[in-house]
Amino acid sequence: AMDGAPPPTSPTGLSAYVAVSQLLGLTLLATTGAWLGRYRGGVAWHSPLQFNAHPLCMVLGMVFLQGDALLVYRVFRHEAKRSTKVLHALLHGLALVIALVGIIAVFESHRTKGIPDMYSLHSWCGMAAFVLYLLQWLLGCGFFLFPGASFLLRGWYKPQHIFFGIALFILSITSCLLGITEMLLFKLSDSYSHFVPEGILANTLGVLLVAFGLVVGYMLTREEWKRLPLAEEMALSMDFKTLTEGESPSGGSQ
Repeated sequence: AMDGAPPPTSPTGLSAYVAVSQLLGLTLLATTGAWLGRYRGGVAWHSPLQFNAHPLCMVLGMVFLQGDALLVYRVFRHEAKRSTKVLHALLHGLALVIALVGIIAVFESHRTKGIPDMYSLHSWCGMAAFVLYLLQWLLGCGFFLFPGASFLLRGWYKPQHIFFGIALFILSITSCLLGITEMLLFKLSDSYSHFVPEGILANTLGVLLVAFGLVVGYMLTREEWKRLPLAEEMALSMDFKTLTEGESPSGGSQ
């Protein structure tokens, strides 16, 4: 930026959508906590309540933090690209760690109570989301965060990384919705159809999950809200391409 130039501003409407997404995310967590605390006895690790750590961790990690990680390039659009990449990777990494805690909780709880594992559609979709999310994170770090990948290879992988990032976010929310339904059918049985308070609260949580996903998805697909490379990043990108592909900035080969 030239000296004396006005500071860059966010596109119209972006800040409002960011605020709405964060309000929805925090409401998600509060609603999950209220459901588990009011109707499921709360959360404790070495006790019969260990299972309750599973929905809490999955909503926090695989939905809220994953969604925020996807929004990093929209929110911090004027920050250095390297710093934004690191924050993007850290948020995804934190989401993975928290989700892993949730997965351990459900497996240990099942083992303690003698419940079989991995038989439901929820468990299949949930485990697929976690494993693919871990693979996506590892590939993203390898291609974009650490040096070594060529400019050509990065350019080929970037669209795949973006697509699978959004697809896994959708799969994560879908898995949460399946999990909520499964819990309600197991715990409430016939009373679920009578609009009992717990069923209404859990259904509200499901609606909030969908709303959060829609808001994040809308922000990610608005073309004019995508982060534009800074001038110095364009120069660095050309230098990187020159070094890795053996091309000169003018397009000729060295």
